[in-house]
Amino acid sequence: MRPGKPNRIPEGRNQSSFCTRLGIPTLAKIVAPATTEAGDILWLEGRKVEEKTSAGKTLDAKTLLVGHGHRTNANGIAQLRDLLAPRGVDVLSAPLPYGPGPSACLHLMSLISLLDEQTALVDLPWLAVETVEQLQSRGYKFIPIDDSERDTLACNVLALGGNRLLAIAENRQTNDRLRQAGFDVRTFPGSEICINGSGGPTCLTRPLLRG
Repeated sequence: MRPGKPNRIPEGRNQSSFCTRLGIPTLAKIVAPATTEAGDILWLEGRKVEEKTSAGKTLDAKTLLVGHGHRTNANGIAQLRDLLAPRGVDVLSAPLPYGPGPSACLHLMSLISLLDEQTALVDLPWLAVETVEQLQSRGYKFIPIDDSERDTLACNVLALGGNRLLAIAENRQTNDRLRQAGFDVRTFPGSEICINGSGGPTCLTRPLLRG
């Protein structure tokens, strides 16, 4: 990745060296003038297709929704599309609002958290109609956050699998909506570690396996 916020650009190089030490291969890198940030990238679905590669393997086609905003630009989305198309990945652009401006940490995942294969927690008034229609066409059901908890990152919830969610304790009304929808919501206090820096559970964790 090549982050759109200048002081985060070194993160791409550091991530590359970290993966190298672990023996994780790098497919490619995003180059200027493109910018991309992982917080703008959301897997929507996977499906098997009949097309065969030259080696005779079945491709696993997926849909990747990528937010187009202050952190990920049009050039970055185009580079992602070119890099992933040979692997059967469809890259769709999701326009993001101007919001508080370029200095804010507004990502696509600030407005959507996928809770399972059919349910999305959403900040509906801030989503583009195009994005809402893309999700609805794939059968997603929406649980809207409580608008009063937007600034405390209510939409930033991490799915752990098995209907278990990790959320910020301060967002009580949104968390109650999730519980009423049948989810097991685990919480932690986020006033210092999350809300002050605009980074919730999806930003601060990296699940290796979802149960």
